Amino acid sequence: PLFSFGLAPPECPAPVAKPAFAIAEDVKSPFTLGSNVSSTEKKEKNTPSYTFPAPQPKLESQWREMEWTEEQKASLMKTISSYRPSCHEGTQARVLLLGPVGSGKSSFISSVQSVFNGRVTNRAMVGTSSTSFTKKLQSFNIHGQKGEDPTGLVLCDIVGLGGGEMTGLTLHDILSVIKGHAPEGHKFSADQPVRSETVGYVKKPGLKDKIHCVAFVVDASKILTYPKGLGTTFRLLRKHISDLDIHQVALLTQIDLICPETAKDVTQVYKSRIIQDMMNKAGDLLGMSTSYIVPVKNYSSELELNVNNDVLLLRAVDHILQYADLYFQDNAPQHTGPKIDLGI
Repeated sequence: PLFSFGLAPPECPAPVAKPAFAIAEDVKSPFTLGSNVSSTEKKEKNTPSYTFPAPQPKLESQWREMEWTEEQKASLMKTISSYRPSCHEGTQARVLLLGPVGSGKSSFISSVQSVFNGRVTNRAMVGTSSTSFTKKLQSFNIHGQKGEDPTGLVLCDIVGLGGGEMTGLTLHDILSVIKGHAPEGHKFSADQPVRSETVGYVKKPGLKDKIHCVAFVVDASKILTYPKGLGTTFRLLRKHISDLDIHQVALLTQIDLICPETAKDVTQVYKSRIIQDMMNKAGDLLGMSTSYIVPVKNYSSELELNVNNDVLLLRAVDHILQYADLYFQDNAPQHTGPKIDLGI
């Protein structure tokens, strides 16, 4: 039986949209987020179904202020490289990327590291199949330029949502990762949820073990073809994550696939009506204001970096860090001891 989570009860005749990923009741692992898509449908979904809308006139000015310069890139890199959590107990901000299979989570990690490396690299393994390439919890320290010490940012990759029953990603396991209980390298399995008996289980996670911000990742070219119940799944996740007082943002990837002008010149991203409209649709899907959502273009087939694309990626990282740091501000230890009179 499926939990309805506020949807119409089974006996009601009114049709309701099923969650994109079945939230099944299971003795060992409740809240299983498996795929409802049949193998036939999966084959159909592998073929590009997005068609470009009719050309629309560009906006006269950017709907978000952006500077597309080498100086801006250098400034952002310096800001990110020098970032340290405002709470001394946390040495790095751990950010969990969550999204459907193929949404571009691993590609974003590799793209960000590429910017700091000064060349295109694929540090996080990226797949092209309909199933999630990432099978386990992996944390990536984002290193500064030329072998400098790691920045204050760690991007955490996890199996994609809706990758089929074999992935075994459950709401229970997602929350275990966020709370800091799941060990690094844990391979997710529906019949072996994260629990105290799990090898490497962190019984008393400290601030450094927990997730400090969640970044949802959605593919702009698939927004219109995602299963109808995906919004239900996102809202369920967001409710539970919000209950843990974790701030959430979102990345809209593959923007070059929906806007030919932006594909040619990424500086047109905030003048594109198509992307602006898709940002609104992403907001509806996620149940979040577009002020939390940023568009990005990951490096995929390119062999050389592009300064404008770097600026867009770095702005996304800066956006994430702002919300991650709110967590540290909210959870800074409160010193309530007696005040010391220094006699000044």
